[in-house]
Amino acid sequence: MKKLLHRYKEIRSMKVGSSTWKLVYNHFEPSQESLREALCTLGNGYFATRGAFPEALASKIHYPGTYITGLYNRLGTHISDRTVFNEDIVNCPNWIFLTFKIGDGEWFYPSTGGIIFFQQVLDMRRGMLIRRIRFRDHKGRRTFIETERIVHMADPHLGAMQYIVTPENYSEWVTVRTMFDGTVLNAGVERYRQLNSKHWDPSSLGGFGKNVIYLSMRTNHSKIEVSQACRLRIFSGEQELKPSIKCLIKGKERIGQEFKILLNKRQSYKIEKVVSIYTSRDKGIHSPVHSAIESTHNSYRFSTLLRTHKQAWGKLWRRFDIQIEGDDFSQKALRLHIFHLLQVASVHNSNIDSGFPARGLHGEAYRGHIFWDEIFALSFFDLHIPEISKALLLYRCRRIGRAREAAKQAGYNGAMFPWQSASSGKEETQVIHLNPMSGTWGPDHSHLQRHVSFAVAYNVWQHYKRLNDLNFLISYGAELILSVAQFGASLAKYDSRDGRYHTEGLVGPDEFHEGLPGSKKPGLKDNAYTNLMIVWTLLKAKEVFSVLPEANRLRFLRKLRIDNEALMRWEEITRKMNVIINEEGIISQFDGYFDLEELDWDGYRKRYENIERMDRILKAEGDSPDNYKVSKQADVLMFFYLFPLQETEGIFKRLGYNLDKNILRKNYDYYLKRTSHGSTLSKVVFCFLAHLLGRSKDNWLLFQQVLESDLNDIQGDTTPEGIHAGVMAASVDIVLRGFTGVRTFEGIIRINPNLPENWHKIKLRFFYKERWSSLIITKQHVVIRIQGPIIKSVTIPVEVNGKLLQLPIGRTSTISLKKK
Repeated sequence: MKKLLHRYKEIRSMKVGSSTWKLVYNHFEPSQESLREALCTLGNGYFATRGAFPEALASKIHYPGTYITGLYNRLGTHISDRTVFNEDIVNCPNWIFLTFKIGDGEWFYPSTGGIIFFQQVLDMRRGMLIRRIRFRDHKGRRTFIETERIVHMADPHLGAMQYIVTPENYSEWVTVRTMFDGTVLNAGVERYRQLNSKHWDPSSLGGFGKNVIYLSMRTNHSKIEVSQACRLRIFSGEQELKPSIKCLIKGKERIGQEFKILLNKRQSYKIEKVVSIYTSRDKGIHSPVHSAIESTHNSYRFSTLLRTHKQAWGKLWRRFDIQIEGDDFSQKALRLHIFHLLQVASVHNSNIDSGFPARGLHGEAYRGHIFWDEIFALSFFDLHIPEISKALLLYRCRRIGRAREAAKQAGYNGAMFPWQSASSGKEETQVIHLNPMSGTWGPDHSHLQRHVSFAVAYNVWQHYKRLNDLNFLISYGAELILSVAQFGASLAKYDSRDGRYHTEGLVGPDEFHEGLPGSKKPGLKDNAYTNLMIVWTLLKAKEVFSVLPEANRLRFLRKLRIDNEALMRWEEITRKMNVIINEEGIISQFDGYFDLEELDWDGYRKRYENIERMDRILKAEGDSPDNYKVSKQADVLMFFYLFPLQETEGIFKRLGYNLDKNILRKNYDYYLKRTSHGSTLSKVVFCFLAHLLGRSKDNWLLFQQVLESDLNDIQGDTTPEGIHAGVMAASVDIVLRGFTGVRTFEGIIRINPNLPENWHKIKLRFFYKERWSSLIITKQHVVIRIQGPIIKSVTIPVEVNGKLLQLPIGRTSTISLKKK
């Protein structure tokens, strides 16, 4: 915690801009550009574009990536005497390119230009990226450039940019060039560059009218066509200029536009570039090319698009914003997290078959795959726009057939969802993995993290409970939960020697441990988190049967072939699943964990600047994390992050074990000392549990680390490859479930606030049981207004600090927090 305290002081001293709505960069720093590009990504749930300079192509400094949600392609690469196939989210043709040259000079490129003023602003409230540059060329000519860019939140297919050029001390002819670049590769992650990365084949390109061009490319395996069209307009003041625009075709994968205009000194010229993007997967279109051309040709001025774009963002912020008084850093970081989450998944996802990518639409890390991160994110959407979370859950439900096939192939029953998922729902986890510290490839057994299936079931159940949506449960959720319960039961094997059920051949959330020391067989026995999640899932399956109408209950029993013998076995597993607990009350992460060696933490901290990825360090030294009590992230403790202590106590009691808050405290202390936090999600879990245990110092310092995970790239060169969407969502969850203590359970809104010392007030809204609630919390009061028409004698149950109240609808209620 001493290192955390030192880091916290550094964070508080950082200048993060004057507004809590903006990220402001006042200097061009090439070494920081890749991080800024990720943090300044603009998106709308359908597509997103990194915040790269429009004048730049891919280089060591810049990487102008654009990604469409759910757009994947599979390529093979020959590595280590085998062909490895990977399905990647595809970097789409670059639509933002635009540059100019003065007279016969060089094309403007910021990295080589004589910059004398620089400012870049991410305006989160309006969803805009603004950049201002003043530069001087070798002839002393000063030019001021201002760019404004949006990815339209109301129309998912539109992106637009306004490029304003002002010659400050000269008049001269200027040549402007813009382009669609289809030669792009997937080259945003260095460790993937040994793999094949060319995903595109040309389809068609050309011009339409005087100022529209289009480019259509097709992925070379999945055969998805992506079409882009661009309309270019030029203005001096409000007067539209109509220079002769030349169409430039360079091969089959690049098409551009070029024109010349005479710039007069101290007069500004606006170049508006409006782009439309469609794919052959989009619903309700005949041709992506025709749709893109038509949308662009009929597009409005940039100012009009900006107005409707801001209106769409305004509606979102009225629902999602969390207002904090007393802590500008936390306020800014939380808004940044909310902003990016709404760009990863938005209302447009209702029309898209796509999951929740762990690294957002901000880069190519993890190949754009879907892991278990939605377990940290679904409550964020459930409590504000549940249609978004439903769309993300339907991505899983539509792939239940593939999950059944996977379970059958592995020798199990039910539905087994993959650790890494992409387009089809098959397991996409690579069989070998590159260690960047040693430069060698080694086996990857992370697909054995079967707990992801129980995370999917958890998300479905929580969505049903928050929304009380029985139709969703009947149509989609029940079958998924019951199928995952079948899978969980088939993992458990009874041992008559101890009268307990056991699991083996699994890997827990920790990930560092893939087997026992010296064992040639991958996987572990009795991972505590997995075993407990199996028990929870089987209990919820039983509850599903109790809430389903009789006809639906019988239908699922027949369809899934669940008989009384299976139900009796499920019941027995929920009472006899094995969890290893020593005499001190420490829950063993897996069978054999207590026999491992202790790691020399102090020695490794002295030898390495960063020891978060101890697995890579140990393997590079010829050792293995399997030999030590060292965890990448919270494993045992993850169960306590998901469920209230009362519920976990009930499950342990059912299994014949004692559990209380003191035992949780012991496990928190034990595993905190043995965790390297190699995943950004690790600090989320420890932070929340520190709050639960009253460890205010630990809680606050860990919360600051969670907030700066991406903002300051605390893991070192990971955020440039894509944000950590799960952590961003979890930071909001810590605020809601932790600091405000808001929980929605069994029809009751529960509020148990415990604000950080320097937070004077917090304001937020949430959606529950078809109603919006507005909440203000201070150190003295809770003020709540449940929206709706005032109906006499109709109230809503709200529990504040354990006291149950019946509050009226449509009126503001103030509850004192002072102890009498």
